[in-house]
Amino acid sequence: MLGWFKKKFGKQTEPEATEPELMDTTVAEDVLLSPAPDDQQTEPEAGHLLADQVDAAPPETIEPVQEGGEETAAVVEQSVDEAVDEPLGSADAFIEAIPSAPVVPEPSPVTEPVVDEPEAIVPKLEKPAAKSMFKRLQERLGKSKDSFIYRLDRLFLGKKEIDQELFEQLEEILITADLGVATTLELLDDARKKVKRDQLSDPQALKTIIRDQILAYIEATDQSAELVMPAEGPFVVMVVGVNGVGKTTTIGKIAAKFVRAGQSVLMVAGDTFRAAAINQLKIWGERVGVKVIAQNPGSDPSSVVFDGLEYGVAHKYDVILIDTAGRLHTSVNLMEELKKIKRVIGKKMEGAPHEVMLVLDATTGQNSLSQVKFFNEAVGVTGLTLTKLDGTAKGGIVANVCRESRIPVRFIGIGEQLDDLRDFDAREFVDALFAQHSE
Repeated sequence: MLGWFKKKFGKQTEPEATEPELMDTTVAEDVLLSPAPDDQQTEPEAGHLLADQVDAAPPETIEPVQEGGEETAAVVEQSVDEAVDEPLGSADAFIEAIPSAPVVPEPSPVTEPVVDEPEAIVPKLEKPAAKSMFKRLQERLGKSKDSFIYRLDRLFLGKKEIDQELFEQLEEILITADLGVATTLELLDDARKKVKRDQLSDPQALKTIIRDQILAYIEATDQSAELVMPAEGPFVVMVVGVNGVGKTTTIGKIAAKFVRAGQSVLMVAGDTFRAAAINQLKIWGERVGVKVIAQNPGSDPSSVVFDGLEYGVAHKYDVILIDTAGRLHTSVNLMEELKKIKRVIGKKMEGAPHEVMLVLDATTGQNSLSQVKFFNEAVGVTGLTLTKLDGTAKGGIVANVCRESRIPVRFIGIGEQLDDLRDFDAREFVDALFAQHSE
């Protein structure tokens, strides 16, 4: 049998052995450890396969190969004897006769759990999200609620009848809530008439009367609270206001709203008096992904606005937001400059600006009324934005400004975050202001 093995694989060994025993051992080691050169192989690479099987075997199978050639030859001879039933020309039987290492099954792939697409979940989350936004508004109006509504509740607590003393105390609460003297007196006169006609006898019902009347004041404006886009061309918004009310920040947040609505927005840095205002607007532009047209500080603001409009029209932007320098409403020269900016806008684009947005600081109280008056006389204010409502205990200013000016409130600011500039909804605002703390 060993002689057949020599005859079968003898061509793979270059030197000829002088002694039969040395020849047998060398052939066995060559078969196990060294494959024949490519140009001498006429059969499948049995040497390679055998070496791979030995390498893959457990440690106890490899140890005899390392100790000496005699044990290796014995293993090979025994394996050849077991394959005597196969034809002499077949090397497969010889290879299969060599013990192989146990095959370790590959781990089955981990199957990821099937997760529904987000679209399938969105409808279920819409209602809780709306409730959360209402609660957020309610929380941000906390100072007004604690000062105004809490005092009303304490006033009506335990009262059995409506008398003059009750009206006097109620008058003080309404005035200190920045509802204004004229608005307060009108509201109380209406309540007194209902008492005389026996339409009102329960003091607790006065709270409902006050709530409904405040809502009526806010809604009694000559214009819609919604912005109306022009039929063609960009929608031009000119933003004005006194120093420190937050015009630039408001413009950045309004731009973010339009971007979320799918509109292309261009911002124009018309406040050339403050270098910080230009830089701040550029930062907002980078934050919300909006281009900003600006020139060097000290440039003519009308020239900057003209260039911005020209660029916006040429590139077919949907919305152009124009920032202007803060100015006191009592400064005649600066108000004249504001008129000039508006004239330049109108000459460049007929019908523009489509919106003159006056930004008011809600913490300034009754001074807001004089600002509305002077800016409206100068440039014709069409919409209001009240900022910092979360920092004041006098939320009644909203109703007072709407009643006195008949100009709709477009937005209210209730915080520093990007989404804290809310579209103003009169009923939502009043409901949040008068809502119970337990809601």
